[in-house]
Amino acid sequence: MFKSKANNVKGLDIIIVGYGKVGATLTAQLSKEGHAITIVDKDAEKVNEATGMYDIMGIVGNGASHSVLLEAGIDKADLIIAVTESDELNLLCCIIANQTGDLSSIARVRTPDYSKESLYLKDKLGLAMIINPELEAANEAARILSLPTALEVDTFAHGHAEMIRFKVPENNVLSGMAIYELGARVENSLLICAVERNGEITIPSGNFVIESGDVISFASPRAVAKKFLEKIGVISGRVKNTLIIGGGNVAYYLAKQLIAIGISVKIIEINRERCEYLSEILPEAIIINGDGSEQELLHAQGIEEADAVVTLTGIDEENVFLTLYARQVSDAKVITKINHITFNDV
Repeated sequence: MFKSKANNVKGLDIIIVGYGKVGATLTAQLSKEGHAITIVDKDAEKVNEATGMYDIMGIVGNGASHSVLLEAGIDKADLIIAVTESDELNLLCCIIANQTGDLSSIARVRTPDYSKESLYLKDKLGLAMIINPELEAANEAARILSLPTALEVDTFAHGHAEMIRFKVPENNVLSGMAIYELGARVENSLLICAVERNGEITIPSGNFVIESGDVISFASPRAVAKKFLEKIGVISGRVKNTLIIGGGNVAYYLAKQLIAIGISVKIIEINRERCEYLSEILPEAIIINGDGSEQELLHAQGIEEADAVVTLTGIDEENVFLTLYARQVSDAKVITKINHITFNDV
């Protein structure tokens, strides 16, 4: 989608406006891939931190300023990614960039009202892409909760198919079965892509024999996946109720999706004004005003009986603690939001 203007130069010239959590993650990943990165942020301390950590350029200033963008090299850039905390500022950055340079533009837009109009904004403002990390996180959580026994669920082909990982239980019907037998005995509308066994990943042939404990990755439409997992006894029941701790945008997007497929939702949020707002936009959900880290409140709201618990506070340490506690007191499927990449291996 994005091509360098200079064919003899490796990578793209990319301007990243906003060095928050998303901006820092993008900078780390894109600089590692060999792209030429320039970051723009009002906070001089953040810019100094980034330029000291990576081989990149840094500009202190307002990313919506024409002069600042010119200083950042907008006239020669291939791509601008605006990921400040303000949706309006991100859109304005991209509009000014498109008027100034010949480049592609990506804006982060998180507000639910704007997200509903993402296609309109993308078309009318000439954006290459609108990204919403909160919505994507909610989509991922919803996919996992739709197949609660799966280890991982990824979507591709514009949502028409999914890649699913699951662990073969002891004494399962698949144990001792060769891949080529699956079509006749279980399901023929899926593709076994990989099998993990004892820490090694294998691309299996038809003669590969499945064993208990194997982690299998397969691709199929969602309906086929659910039918397959039910046939082999991996899906024992659907999620009927979910307890969400933290009432930010991810919670809103997730609750909306879960309610649409018939899953009851309860959200615990510490901020009273946010609770009132969520009650207005999510009338089908139960909104509880309280501190989700308090054990008494969690027990009072039925954490032991919940089919799924999703921790979505803004504090990674609190989310990890709540995850461990939920696993201790319930058999719920637990999903945890991690904001900082340093926690990815936890």
